[in-house]
Amino acid sequence: MSKFIGSKWKKTIAIQKDVRVARSIPETVLMTKESLGRLLNRYGMVYIKPVHGSFGSGVMRVDKVKSTYRYQLGRKIKNYSAIGPMYAAILKDTKQKRYLVQRGIHLLPFNGRPFDLRVMVQLSPKKQWETTGIIGRIAAKGKIVTNYHNGGEVVTAERLLAPHTQQVQEKLQSLAKLGVITGQAMRQSFPQVYKIGLDIAMEAGLKPWILEVNTNPDPYIFLKHPDRRIFRKIRSYERANKQ
Repeated sequence: MSKFIGSKWKKTIAIQKDVRVARSIPETVLMTKESLGRLLNRYGMVYIKPVHGSFGSGVMRVDKVKSTYRYQLGRKIKNYSAIGPMYAAILKDTKQKRYLVQRGIHLLPFNGRPFDLRVMVQLSPKKQWETTGIIGRIAAKGKIVTNYHNGGEVVTAERLLAPHTQQVQEKLQSLAKLGVITGQAMRQSFPQVYKIGLDIAMEAGLKPWILEVNTNPDPYIFLKHPDRRIFRKIRSYERANKQ
């Protein structure tokens, strides 16, 4: 059985060791008042997320516009004139859990709603890393996370990328390569991992950013892909790795 790695921090450290992968990772640090302020000053917008968590639960977006601070959790938005009161409010929402601060990536939109891509990567029966599926997820209206379990909508990656580029297949091929080298990097630190799901953000210019690596990715969102061969391949690789 593929080993489950729950800590987002440990997974970030693992894939940063590979220079080919590291350039696609947004700056990510453990959250303190100081680190939150530093990244906000640098990027203007950040996401904070629990070190341990899934389905987008507990993820918050924090913006700094001039001297005003704003953070959003779910559909709830609060504004503050200083970082101190905002950080105190954030700590109440974190419920004493450890959190990360990550450079905010402005996701490309589809029909006015942000989307990201899930890249499924698995060890093949020949024990080679292979990207077996790529699918898109659109955030529910008014929400900041795209997770299907959080109201997100599943759409093909081709449909989401088509309004932004004429080189859709080339982009998907480059994402597939990124998935493979990330799988290799993960296995260097965690030899018992044989499947990962990458959450990839695409910003203007179509640079891909790895937001997160999931070691227990849900294969069933690929049932919504019109090409049924993709789900069948994912499941066959899963069975081969359990033998």
